[in-house]
Amino acid sequence: MTPNINALSELLKTRFDDNQSKMARALNVERTHVNKVFKSNGKGAGAVFCGAIIKYCDENNLDYKKYIFLD
Repeated sequence: MTPNINALSELLKTRFDDNQSKMARALNVERTHVNKVFKSNGKGAGAVFCGAIIKYCDENNLDYKKYIFLD
């Protein structure tokens, strides 16, 4: 799984006021993890981050396939 950084950046702006801390709380992951994903253009996102995105999308009626590329 690879995160779609462009779509996640848009999600960050529209749902979280461009605030990584808000996004991290909503995803129930560490803020530093969210920051690392954005700074490294998705590298190192891993199963925890991708799983959190999928869960968030399921709970908020969003299509996780827009935010995660499946290998």
